Amino acid sequence: MALSDDHVIRCPWARSPEMIAYHDREWGVPVHDDRVHFEFLTLEGAQAGLSWELVLKRRAGYEKAFAAFDPALVARFTAKRIERLVVDPGIIRHRQKVASAVTNARAFLAIQKEFGSFDDYVWRFVRRKPIARRRVRMSSVPARTRESDALSLDLRARGFSFVGTTICYAYMQAVGLVNDHLMSCFRHDLG
Repeated sequence: MALSDDHVIRCPWARSPEMIAYHDREWGVPVHDDRVHFEFLTLEGAQAGLSWELVLKRRAGYEKAFAAFDPALVARFTAKRIERLVVDPGIIRHRQKVASAVTNARAFLAIQKEFGSFDDYVWRFVRRKPIARRRVRMSSVPARTRESDALSLDLRARGFSFVGTTICYAYMQAVGLVNDHLMSCFRHDLG
């Protein structure tokens, strides 16, 4: 349990100004916007092996570098454009992560074509309703679940990369497919 300067009880990982703002306004809020889904898939993939706070600090750089997270535009990025992004100090300069965002944009468009929207596709993994957890401490929050295993497996089969089960679970938490706010957190019942 984290009690902040404003006397609000939050999940204990929300300590810095960036993390508090993200926790209070976004994390666990159900998303139904395909652009936001693509944004979080891109950012969660970039986060692999790094801290989420580092990614949040570079979020504006990602938005600029990745065409405001428009998957149709990102899908058209060329090898030359990827090379320019690899040296962009506004993002995490990891060649495979940058290239995966472009590959994932193409796979994302294929899912939209097949299902009508990515939103319709992804919410099937939780039976179209957020999974509401009743966690008391952070140590009880898993790194992966049956649902994230299934999502990861399906995304990989569809050509996505940097979508391992742990990344998928973090994505599911971010976009509100799962509510892992602790019971003591003021956001737990707000969704």
